[in-house]
Amino acid sequence: QSVLCGGASQLVMYGFETLTEAGYQPEVAYFECLHELKLIVDLMYEGGIAKQRWSVSDTAEFGDYVSGPRVIDPHVKENMKAVLADIQSGAFAKRFIDDQEAGAPEFKSLRAKGETHPIEAVGRELRKMFSWMKQSKGDDYKEGSAARG
Repeated sequence: QSVLCGGASQLVMYGFETLTEAGYQPEVAYFECLHELKLIVDLMYEGGIAKQRWSVSDTAEFGDYVSGPRVIDPHVKENMKAVLADIQSGAFAKRFIDDQEAGAPEFKSLRAKGETHPIEAVGRELRKMFSWMKQSKGDDYKEGSAARG
């Protein structure tokens, strides 16, 4: 939860917010923060972090070394340890189960908040123009919603 689901999502949303608040077009921010993430992850998957760094421009690689640690600093690692401790102690599971047993008010509220983030609206419009992306027809995913059918 702390790295893959929550961490990556939050990093992308904060990046998008940072760029749009600085005056960048939302579409540019979407591509820079979300769309290009797949390329970065695919490169890491294929050959590790070293291949990802080798594959990007020297400017991007330099930014990886000097800017990455400014954004993801030791404080983030401490937060990750706290999340892991919650998982290991059962506190995370208890919170989730208690919420689910109560009708999932926290879960539904968090889901609704996520669905209204501006990056979602921008992404929906941009993905309509992606001729290379197949529109899913067979699953129960409703565009723009994390809710399951």
